[in-house]
Amino acid sequence: MKDISSTLTRGLTARHIRFIALGSAIGTGLFYGSAEAIRKAGPSVLLAYLIGGAIIFIVLRALGEMAVRNPVSGSFGEYASRHIGPLAGFMTGWTYVFEMVIVLLADTTAFGVYMGFWFPDVPRWIWVLAIVFFIGAINLLNVKVFGELEFWFSLIKVVAIIAMIAGGTAVLIWGFGIHDTSTGLSNLNSGGGFFANGIGGFLGCFAIVMFAFGGSEIIGVTAGEAEDPEKTIPRAINTVPVRIILFYVLTLTVIMAVTPWNQIGDEGSPFVQIFNSLGLGSAAAVLNVVVITAALSAINSNIFGAGRMMYGMALRGQAPAVMTRVSRNGVPWMTVVIMVSALLVGVALNYLIPDRVFVVIASIATFATVFVWLMILVSHFRSRKQMSPAEAAELKFPVPLWPYLPIFAIAGLGFVIVLLAFDADTRVALVVGAVWLALLTAAYRLWVRPTTDDAPAASADQTPGVNPALAADLL
Repeated sequence: MKDISSTLTRGLTARHIRFIALGSAIGTGLFYGSAEAIRKAGPSVLLAYLIGGAIIFIVLRALGEMAVRNPVSGSFGEYASRHIGPLAGFMTGWTYVFEMVIVLLADTTAFGVYMGFWFPDVPRWIWVLAIVFFIGAINLLNVKVFGELEFWFSLIKVVAIIAMIAGGTAVLIWGFGIHDTSTGLSNLNSGGGFFANGIGGFLGCFAIVMFAFGGSEIIGVTAGEAEDPEKTIPRAINTVPVRIILFYVLTLTVIMAVTPWNQIGDEGSPFVQIFNSLGLGSAAAVLNVVVITAALSAINSNIFGAGRMMYGMALRGQAPAVMTRVSRNGVPWMTVVIMVSALLVGVALNYLIPDRVFVVIASIATFATVFVWLMILVSHFRSRKQMSPAEAAELKFPVPLWPYLPIFAIAGLGFVIVLLAFDADTRVALVVGAVWLALLTAAYRLWVRPTTDDAPAASADQTPGVNPALAADLL
């Protein structure tokens, strides 16, 4: 087999992969989007994060099984092409790129909001423009620079969250004159109870909850540049349950125990708001540095992930060949330029509609995220069906309880897609998503399929539905 990522630099160590995995779970969805999720569901948002976390863990285990068996730069776009068909791979890869662009718009928007904590008179779009060019420049450097920067960004976030949990717990126990310790954890059941806004509110928060976990699939993308994917990928994925409990459930439990959920606003980060409302101005300022770091980390890793996906697709003939151009540092520089150009849309949105831009962007990103996860699960399901019992027994990182857990995850993600239709703020995501998939189908039939139709007919021993040219490239 020829490694289609051979022109990229395998410079990501186990330490880098581990903290990229950590950082992917701690981003704008937690530090900023959690306020919107809390507003919709109340304390029951904790249960939603647990359910959503279980689904993404199954998705990542399915992706991990395929990535360990075949670590390639195109990751799940490549797996969809191989196990479902070239159209599926084309749609998966480009929808992931679309997802990253939309998530990046949310991240850059959040960055502008955070900077408003110190500079309220500076227009948000100025901060968005500055950060787009800064992170774009970082991604043009050697992949080790990206990995090292992401390591430190993630380390700051992890330490800060652990410190916030410890500090919030101390406030709950001792009060320090700023909190009534007699309330205990009663805030979690006040203001309408655990399901404060009913089942409707609980279900309505899933769009934001699933958005929070979006981007975690970057673990699979890093396989193409990991030094030892057979060890680093499983270790990174197996930390997901701990990350979900620690970073989401425990953190938000402390936040809502200290401050009643209905007093958490949607202006800025709820982390900063809470410490500011308690009179801990210096702590709020420090936390604002942390949430800015989180936004920088998310922007950095998502530009990386989308760029590597486009590179892998270009190698398969599913994207313009110009995207295969690699710099002397082993970086696909053209994909970085394309991502930065796309992010300039975020500058315009923050100039034109600064008030509701985050919710709209998050819901569209949720649709794209769920679609990509569904394709990962279906690709995995097809790959298992195509294996002999002996091949399945030789898997080094198999999904547990197959096929029951993947079927549960597929059903859960399908339900989230249905839920998007019942909220006015998220319904637009279905319209945008349907139009996007229709455009991809048309683009594939106009520009990609004609080249595959001219290729020689597939032989009997080739995988059904796989482009013969792609099969030849992989051998």
